[in-house]
Amino acid sequence: MRVGVPKEIKNHEYRVGLTPDSVRELVANGHEVLVETGAGQGIGADDSVYEAAGASIAATPAEVFEASTMIVKVKEPQASERAMLRPDHLLFTYLHLAPDAPQTADLVRSGATCIAYETVTDARGGLPLLSPMSQVAGRLSVQAGATALERAHGGAGVLLGGVPGVAPAKVVVIGGGVVGAHAITMALGLGADVTVLDRSIDVLGNLSARFGAALRTVYSTRSAVEQYVLEADLVIGAVLVPGAAAPKLVTADHVRRMKAGSVLVDVAIDQGGCFETSHATTHAEPTYVVDDVVHYCVANMPGAVPRTSTYALNNATLPFTLALANNGYRKALADNPHLMNGLNVHAGQVTCEAVATALGYDYVAPAKALGKAAAAAA
Repeated sequence: MRVGVPKEIKNHEYRVGLTPDSVRELVANGHEVLVETGAGQGIGADDSVYEAAGASIAATPAEVFEASTMIVKVKEPQASERAMLRPDHLLFTYLHLAPDAPQTADLVRSGATCIAYETVTDARGGLPLLSPMSQVAGRLSVQAGATALERAHGGAGVLLGGVPGVAPAKVVVIGGGVVGAHAITMALGLGADVTVLDRSIDVLGNLSARFGAALRTVYSTRSAVEQYVLEADLVIGAVLVPGAAAPKLVTADHVRRMKAGSVLVDVAIDQGGCFETSHATTHAEPTYVVDDVVHYCVANMPGAVPRTSTYALNNATLPFTLALANNGYRKALADNPHLMNGLNVHAGQVTCEAVATALGYDYVAPAKALGKAAAAAA
């Protein structure tokens, strides 16, 4: 298979779909890899490093899309990239379709087979290709929140960990999954007063056992969210419903009543955000203010640390990338029901139920969609 790696073009996105190590693995398995020039600069890998790994270098994204069958990226394809997709393309990347009607419509129109990292599952019910970026984003959320709390950045001028004689900042983490656990690790490490809210007693129990008395665990209800958000200096939204739009747990009314200079960091913004006042921002302009509350809603947070993020992501994606390339997508999906869960769009059909429900498409089960397309081609 010829695998193409275009340079990411989303605002301040420095990650790349394949590391040189991953390229070498694909080439060793008999595949050709075409990398757009400069695609790896953000991780310190120039074209010569990719060539040494066995890749060919393409001058333009159009050349990558034209010559490749499988496209491996990090972020969802932008409009100019979606225009280059064909029915014979296999796209493997983050998609986050539920809150993104224009992207979904373009992918449906393209006829391409689109597998989303964020809905691939594992035997434990986890999301193995989302997890590494959730780990990074969880840790970054505390760094971003601490910076936003500084007076020069619009915050209340509060040091997250305080100092002897001065109380630390109150940090509230909504959602105790991978993002939340890593945010808690960082916030506690900096000496903050940390509370986590979640609706799973098991999750709260595991977090309590892990962090001990340093962490306050609270069962999440509307009343609890209101109480702790209004008291907080920093709120981190870490809620995820796989494949679906995030629920709006912090309302505009909550924001109006929050302390002036407090900060909201919405890690769920890729899925539409879990704060009613959230809208996506970029690393170029990461924050905005609503009712004297600073909002940080960068939709590609891990792009700020591309070396760490790209290598962590490739550690998780490479086995799936190899399976797709070695076996073709039909056999790879048939052999692995967890990879099959990653299929979001195929041959003009929406094959992720959460996306179909969110955007009003007819849902076609992945196996049925693959069978219908095969029958049509016969």
